[in-house]
Amino acid sequence: MLDRRVLVAIALAGALCAAVADAQAFDDALYPDWNGGWARLGRGYWDPTKPRGLGQQAPLTPEYQALFEASISDQKGGGQGNDAGYRCRPHGMPRIMIGNHPIVFTIMPETIYVMRDVYNQFRRIYTDGRDFPTELPHSTVGYSIGKWLDQDGDGHYDTLLVETRGLKNPRSYDSSGIPFHQDEATVIKERIFLDKGNRDLLHNEITSIDNALTRPWTVTRNYHRDRNPKWLEYYCSEDNHHAVIGQEDYLVSGDGFLMPVRKGQKPPDLRYFDQQ
Repeated sequence: MLDRRVLVAIALAGALCAAVADAQAFDDALYPDWNGGWARLGRGYWDPTKPRGLGQQAPLTPEYQALFEASISDQKGGGQGNDAGYRCRPHGMPRIMIGNHPIVFTIMPETIYVMRDVYNQFRRIYTDGRDFPTELPHSTVGYSIGKWLDQDGDGHYDTLLVETRGLKNPRSYDSSGIPFHQDEATVIKERIFLDKGNRDLLHNEITSIDNALTRPWTVTRNYHRDRNPKWLEYYCSEDNHHAVIGQEDYLVSGDGFLMPVRKGQKPPDLRYFDQQ
């Protein structure tokens, strides 16, 4: 019988060989160079080619157009409308792809990781040939399946197609509060590729299919590469001056006192405090 130490050495050698074989099987030259940090070009509105708010001309149904107009009205009065981000809730998909903070892509054969520092949200895009699970888990970033394409036929991948489902509310397209349908049946499709004339320019054609829309809505987000990005830790709750009490929004002033966000707003219910 072989000595136990010999058996352990054989097992370790086998594991090492398997790891080396897997590493050799991953031909990174097959994939595009998306290294570095990718920051947005253009405005931070969902469609960067159009003005914020109603100027976005979102193709909403009458019901959801009314909700959006109510959001805009509330924001004009000092509130936050449908923008859940001010409560430190994650922005989710597809809003995180605006790229107001640099986005990082880590490409592996079976999974692409999409990361950013805000809220520490990251996506997993599975490229291993799987299908969507029967019982689809819901989250703010959803469940994403991708497929690589070689569009120019040079033997190297250049375009990534992604479909994302299983998205959980509350979400909005941007800070103006453009809403999604409450049924959480949103499907987001992306086509991501480098610009042929500028390898530091990345395009993402994003199509939203949602029951709050009268038709699929496609916008293109563009990103500029920073090859030596600086990463800053960001926690929304660290210096968040918004306070939600009951159903009302308030602000905490610089000197630490509660203050209203709109004219004539009543103070919160103080029933549990000693009152003089």
